[in-house]
Amino acid sequence: MVLTQRSNARRPTLEDVARWSGVSKSTVSRVVNGEPKVSPEVAVRVREAISALGYVPNQAARQLVTRRTGAVAVVAAQPEDRLFLDPFFDCLLRGIRSELARHGAQAVLLFVDEPDDYARVADYLGGGHVDGAILFSLRPGDRMPEMVDRLALPAVFGGRPLLCDGDPVRGQAYVDGDNRGGARQAVRHLLALGRERIATVTGPYDQEHSAADRLAGYRDALPDTVPHLVERADYTRQGGAVAMAALLDRHPDLDAVFVASDLMASGALQTLRERGRRVPQDVAVVGFDDLVSISESTDPPLTTVHQDVAEMGRLLARLLFDRTEQHSGQDLPSAIVPTRLVVRQSA
Repeated sequence: MVLTQRSNARRPTLEDVARWSGVSKSTVSRVVNGEPKVSPEVAVRVREAISALGYVPNQAARQLVTRRTGAVAVVAAQPEDRLFLDPFFDCLLRGIRSELARHGAQAVLLFVDEPDDYARVADYLGGGHVDGAILFSLRPGDRMPEMVDRLALPAVFGGRPLLCDGDPVRGQAYVDGDNRGGARQAVRHLLALGRERIATVTGPYDQEHSAADRLAGYRDALPDTVPHLVERADYTRQGGAVAMAALLDRHPDLDAVFVASDLMASGALQTLRERGRRVPQDVAVVGFDDLVSISESTDPPLTTVHQDVAEMGRLLARLLFDRTEQHSGQDLPSAIVPTRLVVRQSA
């Protein structure tokens, strides 16, 4: 069938598609909504009709039938300016968005930075604007897990949501990297190189579960380490530079450092250069994340713990779609993404 171009013609309807393809309106609706109870031959015929007629589903009507909005909230407990400067979160968001797009869904990015933001975000999440939520960068004891539970909103978490005492929040699905195991790999590599005075630059472990886990992995490999070889920073390049300077001031004889993120490691390398320390001859450096925009461009290229950050984002979205298909209150398994050491020239 050849269709002539329609100028100022009425918009094609569900009835038009049904008539063109020779099926019922309910069959067309099932194809449009991705329901499985349609034979492949009929589904192909309906899609051909949709393409030929230029039919676009009425989203408002579709939402009334499916009770779906096609939108997912991505909630970050981070200041907006910091989030967009961190390549880790950029990579994570790319993974989330790619999987959402595969399901025909859109991401709505929300930030929780100030105490007043909780009420604003709760109102939005409870207002029927989204089908579920992906939440990350939560601090131990954060109110978000309780909030989404109270709203009965399907949700998954980037990282284990923790109570104030460090215990995990029960019944919540999450995706996390093997932070503790990866840190152990990093420090054991430095020990195997014969390094004896191994320091660490850790993240804010009273705020970030990943920082606490990476510090625990460092201590697993070095149970007798002295506290003065541990310096806390804030997962920024500048924070890593300042922390490295503090460690060198206290321990000028240190010969290795495990840095709990690539971004902080790039700052640590800058400080070592400014202090005249050769890497790796004088001080070996290992990072964490293997963000290639950093790890392959530092001088020297950074030995680091690899985790597939984009895949973590995709898993978050997949878990959320699995959760939206389950009955309320049914727990789903969480996912721990494995890590591996990538050896380059810094250690």
